[in-house]
Amino acid sequence: MRRTTIMCFGIAVATVAAASLVVPAAFASGHDDALSGVRSATRQYRKVERAIDAGYVQFFGCVHEPLTGSMGIHFVNGALAGDGAIDAATPEALMYEVKGNGSLELVGAEYVVFKDAWDAANPAPPELFGQTFNFVDSPNRYGIPPFYELHAWAWKHNPTGAHSDYNPAVLCPGTEGHTH
Repeated sequence: MRRTTIMCFGIAVATVAAASLVVPAAFASGHDDALSGVRSATRQYRKVERAIDAGYVQFFGCVHEPLTGSMGIHFVNGALAGDGAIDAATPEALMYEVKGNGSLELVGAEYVVFKDAWDAANPAPPELFGQTFNFVDSPNRYGIPPFYELHAWAWKHNPTGAHSDYNPAVLCPGTEGHTH
């Protein structure tokens, strides 16, 4: 599945014509309003089956960083990740936490744009919700080209910040005994 997803990213990146940023009015006002907008935009994906039906594919297992926290399991929409645009209403990735019974619970969204596509049409890194995206260079743990990313912990409170990469309140299976 990983190879197929990466190929999907590559194909989508190759078809990028222009980069843009779309921030619907519901997301543009305050911080709490922005997270409320993310919840509204992703409410339909609380059941992971709906995310899969909409083109989101599991990308790697549960992402965990010892002593920092976890991101959960990412489900990525390759077409969105490779389109060179950022739209607050359509996140490129959805993050799920594995619950004790094995079910997946939506905890947040991640906005992703490949650096080359973004930089070709924009003089500065992307910003959303008043936050500048983080830059992830290549090589990286995901095996994809350099990209910008921003997390939005809309469904589970993150004590380190609503846009921090890792959430110490999110656990990956097998990491329960680790101190975050």
